[in-house]
Amino acid sequence: MKFGIFYEHQLPRPWDDGIELKLFQDALGQVELADKLGIDFAWEVEHHFLEEYSHSSCPEVFLAAASQRTKNIRLGHGIKLMPPGYNPPARIAEEIATLDLVSNGRVEFGTGESASRAELEGFNINPAERRAMWRETTEQVCNMLAMDPYPGYQGKYFSMPVRNVVPKPVQKPHPPLWVACSNRDTIHLAAQLGIGALTFAFVDPAEAKKWVDDYYETFKNECVPIGHAVNPNIAMVTSFSCHPDAEEAFRRGFDGFKFFQFGLGHHYVFGTHKPGRTDIWAQYEAVKDAMGAEQLDFLGGGGDGIGTPVQLRAHLQKFADAGVDQTVFIQQGGKNKHEDICASLELFASDVMPEFKEHEEERNRRKADELAPYVEKAFQRKQWMKELTDDEIPTSPAYGAMIAEVDPATLDETARLRAARWAKMRQVLREMEEKQKAGSR
Repeated sequence: MKFGIFYEHQLPRPWDDGIELKLFQDALGQVELADKLGIDFAWEVEHHFLEEYSHSSCPEVFLAAASQRTKNIRLGHGIKLMPPGYNPPARIAEEIATLDLVSNGRVEFGTGESASRAELEGFNINPAERRAMWRETTEQVCNMLAMDPYPGYQGKYFSMPVRNVVPKPVQKPHPPLWVACSNRDTIHLAAQLGIGALTFAFVDPAEAKKWVDDYYETFKNECVPIGHAVNPNIAMVTSFSCHPDAEEAFRRGFDGFKFFQFGLGHHYVFGTHKPGRTDIWAQYEAVKDAMGAEQLDFLGGGGDGIGTPVQLRAHLQKFADAGVDQTVFIQQGGKNKHEDICASLELFASDVMPEFKEHEEERNRRKADELAPYVEKAFQRKQWMKELTDDEIPTSPAYGAMIAEVDPATLDETARLRAARWAKMRQVLREMEEKQKAGSR
């Protein structure tokens, strides 16, 4: 099993001067440490306006910065918001390819549709259509990354003419594709489309096995790839705090993890929010005082990743036995301290991770061999976007050419000279083009 770390960039109130600067610099330091320790993935969300819960509105900038401080760790969008109101599809393709280039081919392309009212209404996106938007744009961004040129598209949610979207990514045909999943229905859809499932539901290992079995059974029998490559993988999140003393691990990690769940519930489920004024941390503290810390399980499970190395090893082994491909740690939550996060990662890497790494290469080979015939059948079912022949690729003159063709009498002397030079250049280019056509006949 592989391991990842996960960032919302949570920032509970009160907010002192410089606190956001420290938050981002600490996170970059943690990713750098995780890379040195041999942890496989660093995932970064995209959220907008979700105060305290997530200050991560520009993951592409953070991941680009992380790419320059690391060498091996995979850099994942967990996830990129795909409705065009958030991000125009061509811009997503350009960003993903550029990040892949600056990271030397280490990008994981996680996608999602968004679900919070603050975000959807803030960008004037119809919540009822967000799934359809995600599906349309995800397929087309994959086409943009892989095709030369992109043939253009007339769709329901976005349209664009023929263009060659550049640059192209290091990883061919495009970086591994994922989708955020919060229930078994989305897991099922991910398998049908050949996408890795980033599961953000806190499930116990017994439930995880059902999700994994359903995913791979669906992948084998129903997959029609939405991209130009498949990524049959399941990643599941868990809490994280590791210390030789169980009580100290709890003290360092429990509040942060429970605030993570409380903040999620506030923005997505039960909260009422006044932008710039609601104090979510104060509400969390009040609820905890009223109910008692031990009663906070009403927020959901997932706390078994907090404990000693022995306890974490047992917890993670259950996920590995269930067939989970990657476990992702929510270590940056609430007011968890940077120093405690780093210490937990170091202890985990030395005392827990090695036995899970020992046979990972062999497991991946067996899995690839098992799935190979199903992958072949999946691509036989896919309907590919038609490549354009050279004759079908339209040409479009530069705007400057329009100036070169205006009536010289309407221009001043400087403009007339410039227009004449442009007209001469266009004539030379036309003659060259005609010679090339004649030579090819």
